[in-house]
Amino acid sequence: MTREVKPLGLMGTPYVREAVQGWLDYIMIERQLAAHTSEAYARDISQFLAFLAVYFNRLPDMQQLLALLPRDVRAFLAARRGAGVGSRSLARTLSALRMFYRFLERRGFGKNDAVRAVALPKLPHSVPKPLTAPKATALMGGADAPDAPDWIAARDTAVLMLLYGSGLRISEALGLTRKEAPIKGRDMLRVRGKGDKMRVVPVLPVAREAVEHYLALCPVKLQPDDPLFIGARGKQLSPRIIQLLIARARGALGLPETATPHALRHSFATHLLGAGADLRAIQELLGHASLSTTQIYTEVDRAHLLKVYARAHPRA
Repeated sequence: MTREVKPLGLMGTPYVREAVQGWLDYIMIERQLAAHTSEAYARDISQFLAFLAVYFNRLPDMQQLLALLPRDVRAFLAARRGAGVGSRSLARTLSALRMFYRFLERRGFGKNDAVRAVALPKLPHSVPKPLTAPKATALMGGADAPDAPDWIAARDTAVLMLLYGSGLRISEALGLTRKEAPIKGRDMLRVRGKGDKMRVVPVLPVAREAVEHYLALCPVKLQPDDPLFIGARGKQLSPRIIQLLIARARGALGLPETATPHALRHSFATHLLGAGADLRAIQELLGHASLSTTQIYTEVDRAHLLKVYARAHPRA
């Protein structure tokens, strides 16, 4: 059942609040956007309406929303920029506002092209920063906290194995249930990704063994629908625990600051591409909706090849 997302601290007249809640229901139920994305959009619209309440010195109503000028939208973005918000977050905010205004138009509230007249912030071009194969391998077996109970160390290893071995997002790995555990000879795993899209990914034997070892040591008898990976208190494991685990391992293993749980997913894709894997196959394994998203890994691989060339060629 889809849960309702409510914007926090929402300003505006009752009519505006009703329209906003209708939009949030729409993006969750009809568009089936991921919960994290919907919650981010809810924050964006709340901040926008709160800004307008101060900007115009009164609660924004629908007539006012439909009469906004591009300069009003730019003033909001400038205020967010002044609060330290980066270009990527501002671009997401503007995308959310554009979607909201399209919703208002389609539902008969009225039309306003002010948001569409404002250009998206320019985003710096960046490429994923994977770990080298030796460093990724070292992380699999060297990220344990020295005083951690055996079952927690086994749990952490199993999570990292799935991130690197199957290219899972941290939310996907921690969202698995006990009945979905890749054990007993299962070499494939069904994963629910962004937008509730399902995909099938392979599981390495070493990753299956790590999961089986964790389950053998886990002090809690997990029921089929329980989270596969739990914390010390028996609740679903928080992503923050894995983030801190890798942060602690950086110094001990000589890992770069870019070493994060998501860097293991980048490493999975980059190492497959470097070994000759087909780009479309990698797209399917990662669950990317568009091949253009996956193609960024070709830049990573090309940069790596140029470094190797410069280091190895006698005339470089």
